[in-house]
Amino acid sequence: MKYTFRILVILVAIAAISCTDKSSKKIAVVDDYSERIDSVIQTTHPHFFNGVILITKDDDIVYQKEYGYADFDTKTPLSLEDKFRIFSNSKQITAVLILKAVENGIIELHNPIRDYLPDLKQAWADSVTVHHLLNMSSGVTSIGEPLAFAPGTGFHYSNPAYGLLGRIIENVTGDTYAEVANSLFVELGMKNTYSYEFGMADSSLISGHWILEDDFRVATFEEYNFTEESWEEFLPGGGIISNAHDLNLWDRELHNGGILKAATYHLMITSNVMDTTEIDKNLKYGYGVNINENDPLAYIGHRGRGMGFVNFKFYVPDKKLDVIVLENVYHDHENANIVYHFETKIRDIVLSSNLVK
Repeated sequence: MKYTFRILVILVAIAAISCTDKSSKKIAVVDDYSERIDSVIQTTHPHFFNGVILITKDDDIVYQKEYGYADFDTKTPLSLEDKFRIFSNSKQITAVLILKAVENGIIELHNPIRDYLPDLKQAWADSVTVHHLLNMSSGVTSIGEPLAFAPGTGFHYSNPAYGLLGRIIENVTGDTYAEVANSLFVELGMKNTYSYEFGMADSSLISGHWILEDDFRVATFEEYNFTEESWEEFLPGGGIISNAHDLNLWDRELHNGGILKAATYHLMITSNVMDTTEIDKNLKYGYGVNINENDPLAYIGHRGRGMGFVNFKFYVPDKKLDVIVLENVYHDHENANIVYHFETKIRDIVLSSNLVK
C-alpha cells in the first residue's frame, strides 16, 4: 500500500474533522493549551500527526483527541479505545514487576544476577546486579558480548538488559513473564493491556505505519524476523500492548501509591545515572523511567517507538498531571527529534500552560 505524502495529509485532515472530543469527565474551565495543541497536530512538517492524546489532571480529563485513521484503507477513524504497541514504555512495567518481587523478599536489588540466573554463562553475571540492569548502568550490549564498561560506571540503553530482567522474573516466580505481567494488569483493571505473545492474533490491535519521504506502508511483525525465542527476550523491554485509558490508569496508580510501597517507588524514580542517548538533555534514568528534575516541574516519563508506532507519556507528580500521546504512524528518520516531533511539542505546550501553574 503506497500513498503520496500529499494525499495522506488530506486524508488525515478529513479524519480530524470527523473526530470529536467525548470527555467522560469535567473539562477544565480555564484553558490556554487546547487550541495550541490542536494547531500543532494539524501541521504537516516535518511530517503529519496520526494518533490519540489523553491528558488528565487530578483524575479529570482536561484534553483528549482522536486524530486520523486506525486503518487508512478503510478510513476507520482512530479511537481512544484502540490498542497500540507501546514498545519501550513496557520497561517501566518490567521494572515494577521486579520491584514487587523485591517487596515480596524474593529479589535483592544489589545482588549479582548470577543469583537468579545460575545458567547464564557470561562471567559478568557475577558483577552485574539487578539494580544495574534496571537503570541501564550494567554495560550489557548483547548477551554474548563483553560489557561496554564496568557495571555502575556508565550508561548504555539496553533491550537485552530488560530481557534478562524478564528471565529473572520467570525464575523467581515460576511463571512466564506474560503470566506475571497479565496478572498485574487484571488486578489493576487494565482490560485492554496485555503481553503480546509470539503468533498472537488480535483484531483489535491496530496497525502501525511507516512513512519515509513519499513511501507509506503498513509495518508488519514479520519484517522483524522475530523467532519465538527472540520475541521472549524482547517482550520485557518492548512487547506490551495497551491503550490511552489503560496507560492513564497505570500512571495514576503507579505515581500515587496504588502499585508499589512508597519506599520502593522512591527507588524507582531516584537516580544519578544520566541518560546520554535521550533527545532531551539532563534527564536521568531510573528503573524503566526517565526523570526530569527541572523543566519547569519535575516529571517522570518515557518514550517508545517501533513497528510503525511512536509514543510518549509523562506524569507531573506535584500537579497529578498525566500526558499520553500515542501515534500509529512512524516517520522513519534517524533524527529522534523528528520521530518524536509532536510528542515534544505537546509536552512543551503542557509544561508552559496553566495546567502546571
